[in-house]
Amino acid sequence: MREITVAAAQMGPIQRAEGRDVVVCRMLALMDEAKGRGADLIVYPELALTTFFPRWYVEDTAQADAWFERDMPNETVRPLFDRAARHQMAMSFGYAELTPDGHHFNTAILTDGSGKIVGKYRKVHLPGHAELDPRRAFQHLEKRYFEPGNLGFPVWRNLGGIFGLAVCNDRRWPETYRVMGLQGVEMILIGYNTPAVNAEKSEEGPEKRLFHNRLSVQAGAYQNSCWVVAVAKAGVEDGFPLIGGSLIVNPDGEIVAEATTEGDELVVHACDLDATLFGKKTIFDFARHRRIEHYGLIASRTGAIPPP
Repeated sequence: MREITVAAAQMGPIQRAEGRDVVVCRMLALMDEAKGRGADLIVYPELALTTFFPRWYVEDTAQADAWFERDMPNETVRPLFDRAARHQMAMSFGYAELTPDGHHFNTAILTDGSGKIVGKYRKVHLPGHAELDPRRAFQHLEKRYFEPGNLGFPVWRNLGGIFGLAVCNDRRWPETYRVMGLQGVEMILIGYNTPAVNAEKSEEGPEKRLFHNRLSVQAGAYQNSCWVVAVAKAGVEDGFPLIGGSLIVNPDGEIVAEATTEGDELVVHACDLDATLFGKKTIFDFARHRRIEHYGLIASRTGAIPPP
C-alpha cells in the first residue's frame, strides 16, 4: 500500500477588491486544518490568489498584468511555501503567470514536502473568447489574457507516486488524461473556476454544470486508472456565481469525497496509489490493448469534418 492523504482545499469567492494577503491567510488556515487531519498533500484551485478576472474586459491588456505573478514564489506567497515546508506537506495551486519575456499563462505548480517546486503546468485548453461579446450574459476572456500552455502534459515523481496537473477546462478533454496516462500517471490534480451558468446558454445552470464536472473527472479517472483530485473556487464573486463540487475520484471512477458547500472547505481522503495497478494491468493495460494505427486523426486534425 502506498497511501497518501490528500486535502482538496476548496476556496470560497475572492472579490475583485480583496488583496492577495487576505487570500493567502485563508489558504494558510486551510493548510493548518489539513495538517491537523493528517494530509500529505494539499490542492488549491485554479487562479487561487485572485478573483476570476477573465470575466472582466480590459481594453489595454497590459492593465490586466496586475492580476499576474512575475515570480513564484514571491514575497506575498512565501508564507505558503514556508508553512508547507514546516508541515512537511506537498502543495499545488493555480495562478496567473507572467514570464520574464512577457508571456501570459494560466499556470499550476506542484511542490514536494520541503516546499520546493517540482512541477509546473500551463493550461492548454483555453475556453471562451478574445474580444468583448455583448451577447453573452458575462464575459469569459481567457483567450484574451492567456496564451495556450507550451509545456504539454508532463508528469512528475513525488511523494512516492507519479503526479500530473491540469487546469479547469482541461478536465473536459480526454486527451488531457490519456497523455498523462501514457506516462503512468497515478494521481492528477485539477483546479477549476467554473461559472454556475453557461454564458451562452442560460438554461444550463448549476445542476448541469456540476453533472458535467463529475462526468468528466470520473471518466478520466476510470479510463486511465488513476486518482483525480478536482478542486473548485466557488461561490459568488462580485455578483457572478461559481460552482463548487470539489471532489476526489478513485481509479474505478467512483467519487470517494465531495464538498458540500460553496465556501472554504477541506475535503480529505486517504488515497492508496496501489489502487491504480489493477486497472493498469487489466482493461486499461495500454501496451496490450491500444490500437494506435487507428488513432491518427486525433493528432492530425483539429476540427470535425463530416463525410461527403
